[in-house]
Amino acid sequence: AALERQIFDFLGFQWAPILGNFLQIIVVILGLFGTIQFRPRYIVVYTVWTALWVTWNVFIICFYLEVGGLSKETDLMTFNISMHRSWWREHGPGCIRRVVRPSAPGILDDYSYVSVTGCIIDFQYLEVIHSAIQILLSLIGFVYACYVISIFMEEEDSCRSK
Repeated sequence: AALERQIFDFLGFQWAPILGNFLQIIVVILGLFGTIQFRPRYIVVYTVWTALWVTWNVFIICFYLEVGGLSKETDLMTFNISMHRSWWREHGPGCIRRVVRPSAPGILDDYSYVSVTGCIIDFQYLEVIHSAIQILLSLIGFVYACYVISIFMEEEDSCRSK
């Protein structure tokens, strides 16, 4: 799920989510490695990261729903480097995209106006759905990681008492 999200954030040049998704993918791999190799410290790193990942996704939900003074029209997700937005804004399901070239001479073609109509679901709700899925998966992973850590600690304690 994080890899799928990574692809669409790359398409929209959203650098903050790209960085977060990259770290999520690395930490999930680390957590899986810790589970396979019986390394509880790696799983603890995964559980701590999962709490941060849930917080990040709650922020993204608040950002796209414009809660608390946040605005999805800002360049916050691109670190104010570019004017790119969510890829889903122009390419969502059912969206019809029309490019209108500027009529004034001397204006670069890069700054053409894009009109989007007919979307089945608005892009901000698609982003919210993606974040909600990430939160759900993270909570399941967190519970599982805590269970695995407790199993490893029980095995370690039983080995010490013998």
